[in-house]
Amino acid sequence: MVNPADLELAHRLADQADAIARSYFSTAAFGARTKSDGSPVTDADREIETVLRAVIRQEHPEDAFIGEEFGAHGQGRRRWIIDAVDGTASFLAGEPEWSTLIAVEEDGRVTLGVVSAPALGRRWWARRDSGSWTRPCPSEPAVPAHRLVLTDGGSVHNAAVGIWPPPSRLNQQERIVAAKLAGGVSQVRPLLDWTAADPAAPDPRKPSVGSGTCHGALLVATGQLDAFLLLGAGPWDIAPLIPIVQEAGGTFSDLTGQYRTDTGAALFARPGLHQQLLDITGTAD
Repeated sequence: MVNPADLELAHRLADQADAIARSYFSTAAFGARTKSDGSPVTDADREIETVLRAVIRQEHPEDAFIGEEFGAHGQGRRRWIIDAVDGTASFLAGEPEWSTLIAVEEDGRVTLGVVSAPALGRRWWARRDSGSWTRPCPSEPAVPAHRLVLTDGGSVHNAAVGIWPPPSRLNQQERIVAAKLAGGVSQVRPLLDWTAADPAAPDPRKPSVGSGTCHGALLVATGQLDAFLLLGAGPWDIAPLIPIVQEAGGTFSDLTGQYRTDTGAALFARPGLHQQLLDITGTAD
């Protein structure tokens, strides 16, 4: 049973994260270092996760928690999943396509997701069986929330699909999957040779850059892409987007067709396309 109060708390957490992130972003006053996986992390990432974890512990001490920066704590049927700053590279570069991701997972299913992108002035959220929504952030009373509704995707051969990250950051098996998918659809973003990795090549622009969103799955939820494949991801990159896409009418699975957030792969799609895409990759059970 989804607790309606969880959404109110998630929005409060997002408001707190927005305020902290803005304070760093507006002044460029953040220390940064490189993690063991080669990705950047800033003082803003750490402060946001620390603050949100403390609030959740105070209001729901029985709930478990997992975040990208400080890992997992606690056990229980309910778990909060947090990515303090998704898109840290964009954050460091002064670009607006970054966000805080918040999810609640209950008995292995994500029942609530919030994505807040203060530099874009936009927030997206969904609660199970309650629709998928977006509105400006901070909230503007005169601007009502807009419900996201997807139409059928039709044939995969006419589909536009986003894939991320680029080949240089994928292992060989991931590049094979990405290349199969890119070769079986009408359009792929970014347009790259997904079969080869050039470690010296600079990263291309994410599919979401300049689109008014901050995450490829939001391009699906808002009807700007037919599907999005995310590889090498953590549960904090995936879980908050699941209800937003599904409540809009879309679909989610890992590459075996299962509802899992711990395999590093996530496929989001318009209705009617999901199995076609899995058939192309040849990875489904």
